[in-house]
Amino acid sequence: MKRFQLISETDARVLDYGSTVVLVAGGHVTPLAADTLKSRRVTVIREGTDVDAERLAPPSKIRTVAIANDHTGLALKKALVQHLRSRGLGVHDLGTDTTEPVDYPDTAAAVALQVARAEAEAGIVIDGSGLGSTIAANKIKGIRAAMCVNQTLARYARQHTGANVLALGSTLITAEEALTIVDAFIDTSMREPRYMRRLAKIRDLE
Repeated sequence: MKRFQLISETDARVLDYGSTVVLVAGGHVTPLAADTLKSRRVTVIREGTDVDAERLAPPSKIRTVAIANDHTGLALKKALVQHLRSRGLGVHDLGTDTTEPVDYPDTAAAVALQVARAEAEAGIVIDGSGLGSTIAANKIKGIRAAMCVNQTLARYARQHTGANVLALGSTLITAEEALTIVDAFIDTSMREPRYMRRLAKIRDLE
């Protein structure tokens, strides 16, 4: 990985598209170089600072969860709300509370917006397969939603990809399975700095 004390526009122009470089402590990026780096999607890791890590990593301590479901996930949501509250977590139940048909983009967006605004540390979205809600939630800037069908995926979603929204398919898992998946998601944090570079690249795609 290339290291720089100063990154000029000339330097930035010859860096590989999508590459990552290190700016040493006290180093500088010129304004023109910053524009070029952005257009070439070059990630700059500033040595000796973890500001990006603090901003990009999801909160390790989850105190409040936003949750919403479409009409297929009402029973599952009720079980999860009760479980989360029994753990002492705050829950923002954003509906729906009936079996009348609703559109998953609406319910997923309601959760994703709360997480993006830091009104909740994590979110849970539920529809029949979990796929539609995943796609919809990921359209909101700053959201990394993952559809998980087991505990292993839930842990990887948090630990490796910094997921801040969990998507569940009400037709694919039982309530008991969902509880274990949610616990794994809630109890796993993103600790390894090496993953932050990848999160920065995801952010730059938004």
